[in-house]
Amino acid sequence: MKNIYINTIAKIVSVAAWRVENCIELIKDGATIPFISRYRKEKTGGLDEEQVALVRENYYKFEELEKRKNYILSSIEEQGKLSNELKLQIESSIDASEIEDLFLPYKPKRRTKAEIARKQGLEKLAQRILSSICNNPKSEASQYFFNGDKENKIPAITTIEAVLEGVRFIIAEKVSENIKVRKFIRETYLKRGMITAKLARGIDEDSDEAIKFKNYFKYKESVSRIASHRALAVLRGVQEGILSVKIEADTNKILDELYALTVLKGLHYSHDTALEIDYAVEDAYKRLLHPSIENEVINIVKDKADIESIQVFGENLRQLLMSPPLGQKRVLAIDPGFRTGCKVVCLDAQGSLLHNDTIYPHPPRNERTMAMKKISTMIEAYNIEVISIGNGTAGRETEAFIKRMMLPEGIKVFSVSEDGASVYSASSIAREEFPDYDVTVRGAVSIGRRLMDPLAELVKIDPKAIGVGQYQHDVDQTKLKKSLDTVVESCVNNVGINLNTASKHLLSYVSGIGPVLAQNIIDYRTENGPFKSRSELHKVKRLGDKVFEQCAGFLRIRDAKNPLDNTSVHPERYALVEKIASDVNKSIPELISGLGDKSITIDIKKYVTDEVGLPTLSDIMNELVKPGRDPRDTIKVFEFSDEIHTIEDLQEGMELPAIVTNITNFGAFVDLGIHEKGLIHVSHMGKKFVNDPTKVVRLQEHLLVRVLSVDIRRSRIGLELVSKL
Repeated sequence: MKNIYINTIAKIVSVAAWRVENCIELIKDGATIPFISRYRKEKTGGLDEEQVALVRENYYKFEELEKRKNYILSSIEEQGKLSNELKLQIESSIDASEIEDLFLPYKPKRRTKAEIARKQGLEKLAQRILSSICNNPKSEASQYFFNGDKENKIPAITTIEAVLEGVRFIIAEKVSENIKVRKFIRETYLKRGMITAKLARGIDEDSDEAIKFKNYFKYKESVSRIASHRALAVLRGVQEGILSVKIEADTNKILDELYALTVLKGLHYSHDTALEIDYAVEDAYKRLLHPSIENEVINIVKDKADIESIQVFGENLRQLLMSPPLGQKRVLAIDPGFRTGCKVVCLDAQGSLLHNDTIYPHPPRNERTMAMKKISTMIEAYNIEVISIGNGTAGRETEAFIKRMMLPEGIKVFSVSEDGASVYSASSIAREEFPDYDVTVRGAVSIGRRLMDPLAELVKIDPKAIGVGQYQHDVDQTKLKKSLDTVVESCVNNVGINLNTASKHLLSYVSGIGPVLAQNIIDYRTENGPFKSRSELHKVKRLGDKVFEQCAGFLRIRDAKNPLDNTSVHPERYALVEKIASDVNKSIPELISGLGDKSITIDIKKYVTDEVGLPTLSDIMNELVKPGRDPRDTIKVFEFSDEIHTIEDLQEGMELPAIVTNITNFGAFVDLGIHEKGLIHVSHMGKKFVNDPTKVVRLQEHLLVRVLSVDIRRSRIGLELVSKL
């Protein structure tokens, strides 16, 4: 990659260029973000995952930009118009807009008004006017009458005004293709422009479709300051035909500047000549430049909003995937319902389905006694330790019903988010796992398993269905998918995966593996039994040395002969650990035990080499102190208020427990135990100004909130953060 790109990326990431260059080399060699940030710290100077991701994103962007440059250079050269100066301008630019502006005069054109005027022979007069050679345009115009060309559909010119109009078309196009002009207007719109929205013509502002955009019926905000969620809301309104949007700026100031950029410095223009240029500049701005740059700026606003929204979604997804796991417990999971009953499943400690049934404790059937009997029987028969209840329809009622039972001592009851459970239950993944069961049973299994291990279960569901995004259906879907896949990959590899129990879908996110190799691992495990060592991965079909290097450190084997196989220590460093153990006359198990109880201390500095530095040695020591540790927190039981069951029960001033379910740039949505979610706006998150809600609250965090407002028609609940529980 060219130095211009490497240096630019280094400035973006705020690191030395050599670190970026080495990181790019690793990326080109097929290394993943988790592998680079975890096992190649010396190579990159310790770039973390976020920095490596930023390097990779910009590396790919500049690779595409270079391809575009090559196409443009080739296209202009084929026309015989590629000067050394233009070539240098294009090659040295890293701005996609600037490159397209440079290409604009050389792009193959459709039948424009200016192109027709040129074919009518008016180019010469246009040049004379711009060069101030022509002082009386009307006088010279009669020399440029044109008889027409029927064969090529070029109309005749028989009047002075028609000649001057054609000349103005040519000048207007020249102005609109001027790189300085386009840059000026673009920067003016971005820095000082206003984005305005209003109700589209013919739309009833009281209609159900329009009411959700009520805040934007008469809306104006600076382009430079509009928040991502407001930008996406406006653009969604435009997409749905409810709103119209435009960019406004000071037209008079812009026209004055455009005229100054158009006329040639040092020349004197007659009144009549200046007037023709004035008309052409105004036409260029209103007919050509404004619509073009307006669309560009709206797209820039959209791209910026997409990036911010995707970042919010990614952070929410990360927090959700890293939610505290219950661990290996025997679970009774319930997918609640009224008319169709509550689907109940019993799962063993590994999440395998042991039993399923249906109970009807709610109206219309009200078979409460039978339901209690069934639940008690299942708890005893399957040694149930925990009960997991979906938080959807009838969730609160089912939770209350279960808690009124005389449950065995020690059994805890958890309310679990159902978001995405129905998507999973109808998916090919669920059909593959449970081909003999219907969607209701699969949904209940998902509710139970996501309590045991949210990460392992949620990777099976499209992140967009999990309910933690901000306008996720409005953003660039390709960018969104790439970002979310990166987040899932990061979480999976950060936690580490049990090689002998992980599903195909979980394995597919392990560094270097992917869906095909994940299936090959499952096939090998099925045919040969559990893996006994990491080195056995070499026997898996198509899993070569390169993939082994990428994935091995993130896979765990419990009770392996070599205890390092159950740690994040990479196999390439086993010899180093063995040397450390040998130096203190200990076996590896004894070394791990001694480091854990601090009976052994190691001076890691003496093991530094050209290849292995202090960052890697520190990681190894930290892992040996707590081998195979889970970075996730411990799960806590949450209790909703018994005072409310519907939005109608809410009153201003009420203080209620709530759990954070989604975080956006403008605030946090919380579950109060009713169908509608409440919003804690950033302005009600504390006494001080809050710029980033993620700095105040986290997904799944337990809060005490105060009700500020209730809008039943719009199903909106305004809340204030009181404290954390």
